[in-house]
Amino acid sequence: MEKFISLAHGDGGELSHQLICDVFIKAFGDNEAALFDAATLTIPTGKIAVTTDSFVVKPIFFPGGSIGKLAVAGTVNDLTVSGATPVYLTCGFVIEEGFPVSDLEKIVTDMASEVKRTGVRIVAGDTKVVERGCADGVFINTTGIGVYDGDHGCSLAFEEGDAIIVSGSIGDHGVAILTARNELGIQSPVKSDCASLNGMLGKVLKNTSKVRIMRDPTRGGLATTLVEIAEDFHLTIKIIESDLPVKEEVRGVCDLLGFDPLYLANEGKAILIVASEEKNKVIDILREFPEGRDAALIGSIIGKEKGQLLLETPLGSKRLLTRLSGTMLPRIC
Repeated sequence: MEKFISLAHGDGGELSHQLICDVFIKAFGDNEAALFDAATLTIPTGKIAVTTDSFVVKPIFFPGGSIGKLAVAGTVNDLTVSGATPVYLTCGFVIEEGFPVSDLEKIVTDMASEVKRTGVRIVAGDTKVVERGCADGVFINTTGIGVYDGDHGCSLAFEEGDAIIVSGSIGDHGVAILTARNELGIQSPVKSDCASLNGMLGKVLKNTSKVRIMRDPTRGGLATTLVEIAEDFHLTIKIIESDLPVKEEVRGVCDLLGFDPLYLANEGKAILIVASEEKNKVIDILREFPEGRDAALIGSIIGKEKGQLLLETPLGSKRLLTRLSGTMLPRIC
């Protein structure tokens, strides 16, 4: 029976995972790049990191950012959590006929501002215009190149007792996008956490030596990202529900609509797994930056064989968490 792509295939959950495995990895080959946010490539003078991402967020302007800022920050963060220093970006625009030039100028200005803040350079680009009704305004693709300074920044040498840290409150981006759409008539003061993290995470890597892995919990949220880490590296991870940093405004929207902040997208947060003895140092460094002021210790690795994520409730019981299944919120990035 013929299968068709649904919106849920783009949400970073179970269907996204199946699509990647059944179509892309099957065709292109199973390699290390499937485990991380950027591929590590060996060149004659060393190693570089390369990543690419497409941005189709709706609406294109939202509290705390725009598709332009997101296109830069999202790709910069994918390079950064892979342990690389972002250096170059390319950008491609697919613009719908009739799109206002003034909106395009705002988007490009936001991109330029974020590029200046991060220190990367846009070195190549492309623009295509399609017929009215074919692109929902504008879509952007960015490809990023980063370099490794010495050894790879993350060791992958996981041990029982390693600390799970998140750099700030979760679910902000998802709630900001949801309420900006005005489809449900809900207003919220929550702004997207959209931000480039290379300065903050770069300082972590320069001042600590036992960061096991970093990931940015975008589509599918914190839970899906941790499930992927647990399964890919055969770890049993436990997180503590009462320790999760969630803003009251985010929790209120989630309670009202039946969403779970664990599965809402973030665009300016990082998950770090570090050796237990370095957890306090890492949290202190994160909290030096505005993007990391709400950094929190949320759990630990409790085993190295099963590949599962457990949530410990305030009552002390444990619940098995899985990837996001189905469509929670499409067109989030």
